[in-house]
Amino acid sequence: MAFFGSPAFAVPVLDAVRERFEVVLVVAQPDKPVGRGLKLTPPPVAARAAEVGLPLAQPRKLRGNATFEARLHDSGADVAVTCAYGKILPGSLLAVPRYGFLNTHTSLLPKYRGAAPIQWALIGGETVTGTTIMQTDEGLDTGPILLQEELPIAPEWTSLELSDALSTQAARLIVEALSRLPDLSPIRQDDAQATHAPLLTKEDGFVRWTDSARAVVNRHRGVAAWPQTTAFLGGARLKLSGLTVAEGLGQPGEVLGVDADGLTVACGEGAVRVATVQPEARKAQPAAVWASGAGVGRGTRFDLWEPAPE
Repeated sequence: MAFFGSPAFAVPVLDAVRERFEVVLVVAQPDKPVGRGLKLTPPPVAARAAEVGLPLAQPRKLRGNATFEARLHDSGADVAVTCAYGKILPGSLLAVPRYGFLNTHTSLLPKYRGAAPIQWALIGGETVTGTTIMQTDEGLDTGPILLQEELPIAPEWTSLELSDALSTQAARLIVEALSRLPDLSPIRQDDAQATHAPLLTKEDGFVRWTDSARAVVNRHRGVAAWPQTTAFLGGARLKLSGLTVAEGLGQPGEVLGVDADGLTVACGEGAVRVATVQPEARKAQPAAVWASGAGVGRGTRFDLWEPAPE
């Protein structure tokens, strides 16, 4: 088999399949500059492949890349697996392996098609998600389903914990799918039930104080890895963390109280407690310590931010 993947999420999946099957080629995104020194750094899957001595390719483009298509063909891969690879696969490439491409998608398709299903499932307040093994076609996560398994979402999980749990599930499920590959019956997706999960933007992390407290906390859970939760006070940006639903009633964005447990802020319905605040260019600090230094107390109002109408 060939394995296409890039981020840390995909490393356990690669490790699981290489224990059971012959991986003849690993394909990852090109190295990218990282950190203040902009050091050229391989993605985690590429680093893992190099560490264990697997053949590695990092093409800058796939469409119209006859050289790479020839390399995939010459590898002898009967099937290819994609896991968070990060590039659209052209039809000519999909046709190279005998059994095509299988994709590990971290949602219960057709719900949450797209690049950020983990994050949007949390933002959407889902209590159950899962992993789908699908046959890749030229659409965006539209191919037929081969295997699917649910995963309950713990109430305290953020995108970090949910990603870890889904990575473990995806690793196990893709091994099962590959083991049963000739006998699996593809099930066509119901496009009418599809929802979408596009890449997050920085604005997706902005607090909507007019939302319900539960919606504010769900968004906070979904953006925990990136772009994280951002609020504004007098135009200044603040990173907030440790948000939980609390009791309280007031105008959206109004500070209802400050104590050792944090800052209680009213929402459109209910209130949230904020444990930690990080002003721009400064370290994170307990919300009560920040509030004391910033002169923030009961009655202070955070700026209201709403997305522009589509």
